[in-house]
Amino acid sequence: MRSTSGVRSARACGLGLAFALVAPFAAAQASLVEDKKASSGITDVAKEGFQKAEALPPEAAHETAAKLAAGGIFSTGNAKSVAATAGGSVRLRRAMNQYLAEAAFNYGRAAVSPATELETTVENYQGRVRYDRFLSTHWALFAQLSGRRDRFQDLDLRVNFDPGVTYYFLVQEKQHLTFEAGYDLQYDLRRRGAVDAAEDAGAPIDATETRHAMRLAAGYDNAINEHVTFETNLEYLQAFDPTEAFRINWVSFLSASISTHFAVAAGFTMRYDNYPLPGVQKLDTITTLNLVYTLQ
Repeated sequence: MRSTSGVRSARACGLGLAFALVAPFAAAQASLVEDKKASSGITDVAKEGFQKAEALPPEAAHETAAKLAAGGIFSTGNAKSVAATAGGSVRLRRAMNQYLAEAAFNYGRAAVSPATELETTVENYQGRVRYDRFLSTHWALFAQLSGRRDRFQDLDLRVNFDPGVTYYFLVQEKQHLTFEAGYDLQYDLRRRGAVDAAEDAGAPIDATETRHAMRLAAGYDNAINEHVTFETNLEYLQAFDPTEAFRINWVSFLSASISTHFAVAAGFTMRYDNYPLPGVQKLDTITTLNLVYTLQ
C-alpha cells in the first residue's frame, strides 16, 4: 500500500471537525463502550479483514441506532488544500442477532506551492456489512463483506468476505478482551494505469487477483472512566499462496469527553502489506485528531 495515502491524508485533513448524529430508537443495556467510530472520528470502515465484534449485550437486547459524520478543511494562499470526509452507519440488534452497515468517503486535494495547481492526494470509498450471531457469553459467529476503492493503492475495487468465530476472553462492565479467528477471501480489481505501468516496466501483473488467507485478531477496549475511552485492535492475515503475502493492521484510539456533547479523539492506524503491487510502498500510517459533536 502506498504510504502517501496515509501521510497525505493526515497532511490534507489536519485537525478535522466531525459531526455525529446518533439516534437510538429503543433503549437496552449494552456495553459501556459503544458507538466507537462516532467518538473516535475514524472514517475507515473497509479494513481488508474482519472487525472485532461488539461486547455481548443481554439476550433480550433490542436496539436500533444510526449515525452520520462529516468534516473537512479548506485553505488558500500560501497553503492551498481542500479535504472532505463523510460516513454513516446503521446498527440493528435483535435478541442474539446483530446487523451492521457502514459507509465512508475520504477525498483531498493539495498544492505543494502557491504557484502549482491542486492535485488529488486522497481518494477512497468504502462500505461494509456484517452479521453477528451471539451463541453465549463467550462465543459468537460472524460474517462480513467489505468493499474498498482506493486510487492511491492502485485499486479500482477490493472485496473481502470474512466468516469467523469470536471468543470473549474477558467480559467485564468496563473492559473487554476478545480474540477472533477465521478465513479471508479477497478479490482485487486493479487500476488500468497500474497494470499498464507494470507491463511497461517488464513485470506484468494481472488485472484481477483472488487471494485466500487465514485471519487472526485480538482486540481490547477499556472505559477508563465515564469520560475517557481507550481501544486497540491488532489483526494478522496470512495468505495461503503466495506465503510471503501477509498483512498486519493495527488501530488504536483514545477519546475524552470535554462536555455533554463534545469530545476530543486521537487515533492511529497502521497497515503493513508485505506483498504490495509494484511501485506501492509496504507501510501506511494515519494519525488523526478530531473534535467530535454528538447529539442524542
